[in-house]
Amino acid sequence: MRIKVLVATLMFTALILITGCGGSEKGGAPPDESSETPSEGASAQTTSVAVPDETAIVGINTARGERVEVRVEIADEEAEQERGLMERTALAEDAGMLFVFEDEQPRSFWMLDTLIPLSIAYIDGDGRIVDIQDMQPLDRTLHPSAAPAQYALEVNQGFFEKRGVQVGDEADLPV
Repeated sequence: MRIKVLVATLMFTALILITGCGGSEKGGAPPDESSETPSEGASAQTTSVAVPDETAIVGINTARGERVEVRVEIADEEAEQERGLMERTALAEDAGMLFVFEDEQPRSFWMLDTLIPLSIAYIDGDGRIVDIQDMQPLDRTLHPSAAPAQYALEVNQGFFEKRGVQVGDEADLPV
């Protein structure tokens, strides 16, 4: 019996290590049934990962009638979603990562190996922001969406608040 428990524990630990940060949604998915990937966790190294030159723009139309733009990298493949923004030491002020999923469902992210504080906006299939949360570096706490989402937008922590972006605002997505 002890051997079965030990084997199960080792398998669970291996699963967590393999999925990394995207996790429920980004940079590595935490262990949950949804095919999402969180993006952060603890890392022994502080490596800077280059951001691709090619970016797209997500425009957010706020309730105050203003438009906020974010230059984004698009993570639409599982490997990109699992990696997310892991191990990056900085993110430009107006930059972020847009996670694109095939369908709308409850999403969850964590910060495995993610070194910078982030805010995440969960966005439904119609482009409406359904939830915004702050996430702390290297934190394994899951951040589930308040409603089903097809997209997740990660930016520097405080970006949304500073620009008046709120739940209910509409995003023009490049996908």
